[in-house]
Amino acid sequence: MSEIPSQQVRYETPAAHVALITLARPDARNAQGMQMTYELNAAFDRAAHDDQIKVIILAADGPHFSAGHDLAGDHGKTWRDFPIVGTWGDFDAEGAEGRYGREKEIYLEMAERWRNIPKPTIAAVQGKCISGGLILVWVCDLIVAAEDAEFQDTTMDLGLPGAEFFMHPYELGTRKAKEWLFTAGLLSARAAEARGMVNRVVPNGTLDSEVLRLASSIAEKPAFALKTAKELCNSAQDLMGRRQTVQHAFALHHLGHVHNQVKYGVHVDPAGMPAKVREKFNQRMGMAGARLPKDK
Repeated sequence: MSEIPSQQVRYETPAAHVALITLARPDARNAQGMQMTYELNAAFDRAAHDDQIKVIILAADGPHFSAGHDLAGDHGKTWRDFPIVGTWGDFDAEGAEGRYGREKEIYLEMAERWRNIPKPTIAAVQGKCISGGLILVWVCDLIVAAEDAEFQDTTMDLGLPGAEFFMHPYELGTRKAKEWLFTAGLLSARAAEARGMVNRVVPNGTLDSEVLRLASSIAEKPAFALKTAKELCNSAQDLMGRRQTVQHAFALHHLGHVHNQVKYGVHVDPAGMPAKVREKFNQRMGMAGARLPKDK
């Protein structure tokens, strides 16, 4: 079991047989860097290995579920500061190899690992859930959203074909997924429910209680039956080519990184960055001799 001190993720047991894992970085809109990723992995491991836990809830502090990846960086930390889970290799390698290996570890393979935890998982979503935040909810078996929840994948603006864990057509259907990706538009909780991505939409202010009620209801069922039912549903989705599509999308995502690196000198299209984020990139990358242009 992975064990690291938790500063950005909180672990609680609010009801019998239910674990509540909370993203606890509201001042940064729960943006996900390596620290949050590995703390989240440790929390999922803890719940998975506790035989008293039958259902896992993933929630978030503050008005927004997650702003996605932390584009401001990892605040001086490197992969050496965390308990690596995968076996891909040298994250410091030159060229595309290092970035590919690092993102394979912290985005793709972590997501697959969490998706296949043999216990039902429920995401409780309020406010904005953007790009990398989608990965965190899509690994869950059920999604319950407050009425104010909105979903968005902005990676198109950064010159990339979607977030690293590419579940878009499986969550929304192919045509809606294309429109959503092409426009990088907002998807409301009700629209997501209509497409089958969200299971339930509940009034603002009732999200926590409604999700806990649902989790407690599920926790009354036999643990082994829950595990096997989940495995069957995941298997059905995988037999429809999900795993191969996700792997293909991850490769194209990194082709996009390389394209941007060649064209702009950084791994994303700088024109798609918010001004404040772009300035932080300027400060960080400037030390390495690269500066982001203000326009394409």
